[in-house]
Amino acid sequence: MVQRIAGILVALSASFCTQAQEVLGFSLAEGRQKVSIPIQIQNNLVIVPVVLNGQLPLKFILDTGVRTSILTEKLYSDILNLSYSRRYSIAGPGGEKLVEAYVTNNVSLTLPGVNSRGHALLVLEKDYLELRNTLGMDVHGVLGYELFSRFIVDIDYEQRVLTLMLPERFKPGRRYAKLPISIEDTKPYVETTIQVSDTAHVAVKLMMDSGASHGLLLEQTENGQIRVPDKHVNSIIGRGLGGVITGQIGRIKSIQLGRYELEGPLVNFPDEYSYRDTLKTSGSVFRNGTIGGEVLSRFHVIFDFPREVVYLKKNAAYRKGFFYNMSGITLKAKGSRLRNFEVTNVRPDSPAARADIKTGDDLVVINGARTSDLTLDEVIAFLNQKPGKKLHLEVSRQGERLKKLITLENSL
Repeated sequence: MVQRIAGILVALSASFCTQAQEVLGFSLAEGRQKVSIPIQIQNNLVIVPVVLNGQLPLKFILDTGVRTSILTEKLYSDILNLSYSRRYSIAGPGGEKLVEAYVTNNVSLTLPGVNSRGHALLVLEKDYLELRNTLGMDVHGVLGYELFSRFIVDIDYEQRVLTLMLPERFKPGRRYAKLPISIEDTKPYVETTIQVSDTAHVAVKLMMDSGASHGLLLEQTENGQIRVPDKHVNSIIGRGLGGVITGQIGRIKSIQLGRYELEGPLVNFPDEYSYRDTLKTSGSVFRNGTIGGEVLSRFHVIFDFPREVVYLKKNAAYRKGFFYNMSGITLKAKGSRLRNFEVTNVRPDSPAARADIKTGDDLVVINGARTSDLTLDEVIAFLNQKPGKKLHLEVSRQGERLKKLITLENSL
């Protein structure tokens, strides 16, 4: 499953950040000190309901890694006949054009119980990230720093509730671990320690990235303190403006987050050439990598940007193991209902590869269950149940139905 999903257009949004902050207008409904909003969790991402200009109900990703709100497809702003004040083009390596984007001003982005006015919004020409297909649901945009800077943002991944509070009314519970963070270039950074081997502990500075579904992403260091483990797999680890992001996936011993220590987390090590046009631009801010949703979702997380603190309390997912794509199949959802599932990649020497499942196959049955009755998340859950689990699959290939048997395995 694609792991780098949203928040990669910081270079664009930075160019009109000052204007956006001057007209920022999130506020709680009159008389409210906090509001609680039901959310969806999809591929470790937080999806919130948003109404654009009081007329168009949409769904946005809540992303600590972007500074300005983004609408992922111009179709929706055109429906409302919004006007555009500026147009941008982004070129990737070699001068190839990757993105056409526009700025529209004085829009409202209303959440339940939250008023909004006068925002600047970055609008993409089209869904370059293919969010709809890679998430298996309709997602239309990204909310970032503008929300986090105004409120205490409480994300209960387990109960699927987002609570927004006025900073002056917030008092953390005793059971939460308090971690200092620094807000630099509008993004939250935490300094902590990772254990990369039995004897090596490394101090790292990581961005806390709620808009990434991976667990950890690390940049290799020249001194070799952080490097790809000997045991790893080469794989597609995400999707960016220029297409797929390739890299290696390995496992480290642990990461420390306050009083919590997560053991055996998986780490993405991106190939530089495929990642350099998609990395969330950090400007002059040094960092070693990012902490994403696969780690954050194991906690009840409270972001306090005004005081530069984050609070963590472990939830039922805390002790869940870290496993990577035990079938070797990467899928995307298609069709009007997003209930057709096409194989977009098969990892070499994986159970799927050994069963002769091929890119372009449509997955139609898993253990007797028709995939047309399942969501993408449910299909992926089938494909990642536990090592040793046998799955009877049926795929459609050029109109022919083929039966396949695979045994899930933990390659890391």
